Amino acid sequence: MIRGIVSPVALRFPAALAASLAALTLALPLLFPSCSSSPRRGMAAHGPQAQYERAALAAESQKAMAPLASPSPAAPAPPPPAIPDPKQAPVSDMDTEEYRRIIDNPFLSATDNPLSTFSIDVDTASWPNVRRFLAGNDLPYPDAVRIEELVNYFPYGYPAVTGPEPVAARFAMTEAPWNLDHRLLRISLRARDIPVEELPPSNLVFLLDTSGSMQDENKLPLLKEGLRLMVEKLRARDRVSIVAYAGSAGVILEPTAGDRKDLIIAAFDRLEAGGSTAGGEGMALAYDLAARDFIKGGNNRVILCTDGDFNVGVSSSSELERMIEQKRQTNIYLTVLGLGMGNYKDGRMVALADKGNGNYAYIDNLLEARKVLGKEIWGNLFAVAKDVKIQIEFNPAQVREYRLIGYEKRLLAREDFNDDSKDAGEMGAGQTVTAFYELALADSPAPPASGATDALAFQSVTLVASDDMLVFKLRYKVPGDGAEASQLLSERLRIADIQKPIAELDEDFRFAASVVEVGMLLRDSPYKGRADWDAAIDRARDAKGPDHDGYRAEFVRLSELAKILAGRKK
Repeated sequence: MIRGIVSPVALRFPAALAASLAALTLALPLLFPSCSSSPRRGMAAHGPQAQYERAALAAESQKAMAPLASPSPAAPAPPPPAIPDPKQAPVSDMDTEEYRRIIDNPFLSATDNPLSTFSIDVDTASWPNVRRFLAGNDLPYPDAVRIEELVNYFPYGYPAVTGPEPVAARFAMTEAPWNLDHRLLRISLRARDIPVEELPPSNLVFLLDTSGSMQDENKLPLLKEGLRLMVEKLRARDRVSIVAYAGSAGVILEPTAGDRKDLIIAAFDRLEAGGSTAGGEGMALAYDLAARDFIKGGNNRVILCTDGDFNVGVSSSSELERMIEQKRQTNIYLTVLGLGMGNYKDGRMVALADKGNGNYAYIDNLLEARKVLGKEIWGNLFAVAKDVKIQIEFNPAQVREYRLIGYEKRLLAREDFNDDSKDAGEMGAGQTVTAFYELALADSPAPPASGATDALAFQSVTLVASDDMLVFKLRYKVPGDGAEASQLLSERLRIADIQKPIAELDEDFRFAASVVEVGMLLRDSPYKGRADWDAAIDRARDAKGPDHDGYRAEFVRLSELAKILAGRKK
């Protein structure tokens, strides 16, 4: 728009003025980033090089505009702004990304705290987000690294469910690679596979953020390309609606049959970014539309696609969470797809997905869009088990201390396990979930990490003689009308039944253990022990397996890059 003004003005005013206006035109996208839809801005909003480029262009612009700024020839021109050294410049102040603080789970005494209770988590957003940082030659913020999401991003070949339950659990244990005096216990879950043709119909309401912050190429334009891939997976019995919000919210597409693909794609293609973000208003409208076209016995879901930067209407996290908690009682789930960088509000989207009986993924490129919206679409959208909780009782005669690795945002009180009103995670058709514990067995030579406490004055602990190391319990509900009763699975495990040398364990275990180790290094976890970049990378490389989609090879490559970046930071 500015360029359309420059040419006629230059015909009537001196050349210096024309040059100044031209310089201003070049400077505007960097001085006012919301005016630019360039994919480069999405990258430049983050990192030292971006600050260097902005300062350099500002200096050139100020030189060109000096005749306008100084009406008197004798007045000295102000000095140009200093150009910072890109190696020393801090992260740009345009970076307003937000992450929830994560405090690593500590070691707990099995005598004082024999029960460990948590909700499962199938979110995968953390690894694509970490990948985005590394691809830009930056280490991620420590709180952007959620180890359970790194582990659960990758597909694993766990055996298919053969029993009557929708979920099956298996266990394995070996020495912890970063502390050979400790043990690493893996709990692996898999949900029942359901052929696509047997899945019930879906009622999907896409809630799309079309505000001005979504104009970058790695936001709304990328999302539109990804949604094209999703449309190809729809069936005639599925229904799709579209709600867009930017300043105000509106229905873009009324409920439409899934086989009317051209009509759905055309509705996506018409979307353009601009305006402020009425996230709360859009959320309410999307849930109302999903309720209006509710399919009894079907998959009813709102899919929120955003950078999380709500600033109009119901915008506080607490208000949105309360709204979503109320709506989930109607058996309408929420999936959150995050996009973009610079103003990305990760913490907000984690909270919304957790409260909405749904899952959370981050899309950083078209290949990730194909994974989330194409290859894994039905596992991400159709739940076969909901409110899935795990509780483990450790035998203090066998286990001295334990630490749950990750899942900090999914911890539950011990009494929440039997309380069916307490929300927990969902598992989709064919999905896998992996959780790791680091254990100090009773005979471990390592000193206690949990700290000593004084003996209780009014209680004493009496141990029941048993060779079992732990009791594993899992609760789940089969999705129905929202008032379902939970089902219980329980199993007792002995050390001899599950412990093997790491070389004898499957590739899935060895690769996932490497992901845990790299995650602790990226977080600079106080529990990383003797974690080592080279050892973790070599183990991951040796455990790549078939890796048809190249996800594990990419992890190895980016871990090598992270090692270099971490070395520079020292």
